[in-house]
Amino acid sequence: MAPVTQSVRHGPGYYRAEDCRLKDFADLTGRRLAAAEVPQAGAIERNIPVYDMARLRPALEDPGARHALMAEWARVLRDNAGVLILQRAYGEVSAIDAATAVYRAIIVREKQTRASGADHFAAAGKNDRIWNSLQKLCEQAPETFVDYFANPAVDAVCEAWLGPNYQMTAQVNVVYPGGAAQKAHRDYHLGFQTAEVCAGYPAHVHELSAALTLQGAIAHCDMPVESGPTKLLPFSQLYRPGYAAWRRDDFSAHFEAQAVQVPLRKGDALFFNPALFHAAGANVSADVERMANLLQISSAFGRAMETIDRDAICRLLYPPVLAAHQQGRLSPLDLKAVLAASAEGYSFPTNLDSDPPDDGLAPESQQALFHRAVAEGWSAEDFNRALDALRERRRA
Repeated sequence: MAPVTQSVRHGPGYYRAEDCRLKDFADLTGRRLAAAEVPQAGAIERNIPVYDMARLRPALEDPGARHALMAEWARVLRDNAGVLILQRAYGEVSAIDAATAVYRAIIVREKQTRASGADHFAAAGKNDRIWNSLQKLCEQAPETFVDYFANPAVDAVCEAWLGPNYQMTAQVNVVYPGGAAQKAHRDYHLGFQTAEVCAGYPAHVHELSAALTLQGAIAHCDMPVESGPTKLLPFSQLYRPGYAAWRRDDFSAHFEAQAVQVPLRKGDALFFNPALFHAAGANVSADVERMANLLQISSAFGRAMETIDRDAICRLLYPPVLAAHQQGRLSPLDLKAVLAASAEGYSFPTNLDSDPPDDGLAPESQQALFHRAVAEGWSAEDFNRALDALRERRRA
């Protein structure tokens, strides 16, 4: 008897913007969240489950109840809305107020020494950004840092998505009245890459990217809708080619037509899957200075097994690589392979105060610098000086 064969439907190996279908996206984002899917939520606001932490905080102290709540949050982030609100994540807002005072002092000081106010996915204008607000808060007011981050609700939602040993980073954003809206986008990792770079990653990496980070925002003031709280498109993280699609005009138009906004109160926290289509809203209020601490939490697994001094490797390799290239002994693919094994090809992590994104997305990487130097035939001395400058820009 001949063996029974089963046909298997394979998806694309790579995602291309021209292959994305708006109808598929619209079908996914047209869903409605049912109360039965989020039994511990106190309410559903515009397809977004809202969890009242004043009521649920005791559950975090019981291991069984804690895991049940965290499992529900993970399902929300992965399988349905893709976004949730922790209402009253800070039951007492004195730590919020103390941190706000420190952040405002940092903004004043940094504006005196830094000319650019450019932000990801938005033009420089009526906003202020503090890169690495996590470390800067600790340096300026360690006691306030303790009070601010001693928050079991924030810890639990981070662990629900990423597991233990996650890595916390944060950036404060203040948008003043008149501040423009952002363009719809997805977030870090692949959301901070150009369309060309994204297209080089296979489809399964697009799907993996969203499992590596969690996006959050802690409200440092009351945020009525007119102040421009984040526009969100629930269920949009379910569209697998979304990192290829978000720049398309038809997808952007669909986002603008269907996105929702939910007002927040000081001490509330919003968390969402980084693959969710979202954008900060326009602040059309008369007097609300919208301030949020934007949390970007990373998986513990986003690290290599060994520590490698790639700066030293680049300095040693440049003379023989340049010579081999100029003698025609290295094809473009050969060069690509040797630099992939030696130079750092990723722009992050870096110090975004001194090493800002060149194009609003990502700074030049060590690998890109190496490629540029070889293509332009720099001397070893010029290349080493450029590496010195890069290392200094990236220094924490």
